[in-house]
Amino acid sequence: MGQYYIIDFDSTFTQVEALDELARISLKKHPDREQIYRQIEDYTNAAMEGKLSFSDSLEGRIKLLQANRQHLKQLVKHLRKKVSISFSRNDQFFKHHQDEVLIVSGGFKEFITPVVTEYHIKKENIYANTFLFDIDGNIVGYDRANPLSQEGGKVKLLRELDLQGDIFGIGDGYSDFQLKESGIIKKFFAFTENIERKSVVEKADHITPSFDEFLYINRLPRAISYPKNRIKCLVVGQVGEEAVAQMQKEGYNIRQRDEFEDKYLQEAGVLLCDEANQPTAEQLQNAGRLKVIGCFGKAANRLLMETAAENGIIIFDDPKHNPRNTDFIPKRVIGFMNEGKTHMSCNFPDLQPPRVNNAHRVIHIHKNIPGVLAQINQVFSSHQINIVGEFLVTNSRIGYVITDVNAGYDQQVLNELKSIEHTIKFRLLY
Repeated sequence: MGQYYIIDFDSTFTQVEALDELARISLKKHPDREQIYRQIEDYTNAAMEGKLSFSDSLEGRIKLLQANRQHLKQLVKHLRKKVSISFSRNDQFFKHHQDEVLIVSGGFKEFITPVVTEYHIKKENIYANTFLFDIDGNIVGYDRANPLSQEGGKVKLLRELDLQGDIFGIGDGYSDFQLKESGIIKKFFAFTENIERKSVVEKADHITPSFDEFLYINRLPRAISYPKNRIKCLVVGQVGEEAVAQMQKEGYNIRQRDEFEDKYLQEAGVLLCDEANQPTAEQLQNAGRLKVIGCFGKAANRLLMETAAENGIIIFDDPKHNPRNTDFIPKRVIGFMNEGKTHMSCNFPDLQPPRVNNAHRVIHIHKNIPGVLAQINQVFSSHQINIVGEFLVTNSRIGYVITDVNAGYDQQVLNELKSIEHTIKFRLLY
């Protein structure tokens, strides 16, 4: 009795609805294209929200497409660039769970198969509709005998497959929820990274803003140790919309405030602020979750920078109104959170470690006291964990160590690393 993962394609594995995108390709030169686009999108949304049967929605969309095989080639090229970010970074999960992952979609194999097989998903585990073409390669219909072309098609298919084990469903639409409603699957996860449908979210067992969250909840291997949607990014003052959008795209839980409130700062893992709105040194001492500050302007003073460093909080700043900082600051913050990079920080020693694939990365920030690195290595050695890369930089106050190891670890290892004397902050990166 194993576990199976039933994953939707449109607006789940990919960021978009493929038939909507196909219409934009095939109808590009049509004089009434905008009106037809809206009709197709209306059909899509009505079915996803359970307001129209899937079969009626599908038939309506196909009639409007006016697409052919050449349009499908263009679509596949487009969809490969539109794989959902959290799915893309977890390709190793799919590699190691090829037998348990099934793509089940009301979309079409002609565009789904070339996209998902690049993520190690087996062709025989892809269940979707198929187009019918005329002699010239024009789409003229679809296989109506396929259960996935019918209302309740996913339920019909899963009953035919009769998978033995716990089945988890991940999707954004009503047809995905129907699997839960039928009793076939154990839990339904409403995937909201790309779109959040109220009628679906209200009925889900769990809301998963990213695939990382799904893997985290189910204690499955993942590219990052902690889902970004669980990390609050506090934005205070005049911070450009473009910068906030970059953080949203990364998946952070954004909170925007006009001024500092201690309770929000204490909950934040990331802070973006402007030159006129910066936390005090005292506030930083009580911000136990805060890891990084991106300041659009110069950091207030030396005391603030030193207090931040002493509490394991890195600061990136840039002169006020510098045209580059809208992009510069979020990129530095993201680089630190994703890779541990401290380059161009105003209060941490400089480190730009290369990413090591197939390894686990941990960050250890400590007071600059001799012997800490030896203690870190002793923990790994005592647990017979091989170090594949290690980087240490220091300044007068702190030491900053990044260690890449090539073996799994248990909670005891993490507890011992946190317990080393003079530790300021410890973080499992990925």
